[in-house]
Amino acid sequence: MSGQPAARQARVERKTKETDIVLHLNLDGAGASKIQTPIPFFSHMLEAWSKHGLMDLAVEAQGDVAVDQHHTVEDVGIVLGQALRQALGDKKGIVRYGTAFVPMDEALVSASVDLSGRPFLVFGVPVARARVSNFDLDLLQEFFRAFAFNAEMTLHVTLHYGHNLHHITEAVFKAVGRALAEATRINPRIAGLTPSTKGTL
Repeated sequence: MSGQPAARQARVERKTKETDIVLHLNLDGAGASKIQTPIPFFSHMLEAWSKHGLMDLAVEAQGDVAVDQHHTVEDVGIVLGQALRQALGDKKGIVRYGTAFVPMDEALVSASVDLSGRPFLVFGVPVARARVSNFDLDLLQEFFRAFAFNAEMTLHVTLHYGHNLHHITEAVFKAVGRALAEATRINPRIAGLTPSTKGTL
């Protein structure tokens, strides 16, 4: 129907010798999710990202987690980034920038994003060489690097303080989701316009 905005959705599949992933993303959803990965804590974090990013997310992922979790976590990041980039289309009318601070009990995490077309990650969350439940936290940065670079966005994530690793990790996913909810939002004041002085993103 004419006059209706184009659906900002994407479906991406990735199949390798190590992983098999099918992902569907709707930027204009309400935060509904259906996540199936072989890493339950990681699945829970993706649900939190979807809920707080107000994006509907469906993920079916299989991987060689008996060897290592790395392939599955990184490849989901790759596919999620590709889906975000595809769903954004030409990026006309988007807010482009977003920042969120998320407190979770004693932990405080902030995330800032620029949907710039220039991939970059600054990850100030020192939680390497630890585990939460069944999730290797040294994969946290690997996931967000794969996500940011495949989405072609600049992403800064900072742990201001906190010590409970579950709280810190969950706050990271929620903060990134909330920053993206703001950055991907359509601003009616610039409908049809690219939010860049260069004229392209």
